[in-house]
Amino acid sequence: MNQRTPKISLKLPAVSNWLVLLLIACVLVSIGLGWVVKSILILVGFLLLTPVVAFFGLQWWLKRNLVEDKCPVCQYEFTALNQTQCQCANCGEPLKIEQGHFYRLTPPGTIDVTAVEVSSVQQLED
Repeated sequence: MNQRTPKISLKLPAVSNWLVLLLIACVLVSIGLGWVVKSILILVGFLLLTPVVAFFGLQWWLKRNLVEDKCPVCQYEFTALNQTQCQCANCGEPLKIEQGHFYRLTPPGTIDVTAVEVSSVQQLED
């Protein structure tokens, strides 16, 4: 006769892994190696906290340095970083970004003139 004996598998819950780690930490502290446990805890805390701080720090920096404005030449709206130079994606005009606005980047010695439209209300008499 073939009698099968049931296999008994001993599966410990995932909590037991944490208990083993806690037991090892207690043993290290009791024999005077508490600095090792503290160092590991500080390292784990640093590794968990760094991405959170980096995420919020990057959001804060982007809010301060991203500028969304229109090109002064073609009125194309785009985004660039403050205190930098860039080129308009639409017309290719070189621009500088200062104080949250786009300005034309003109070479030294160039006089930048803005045209003003004047209505002809009076007719000239011959």
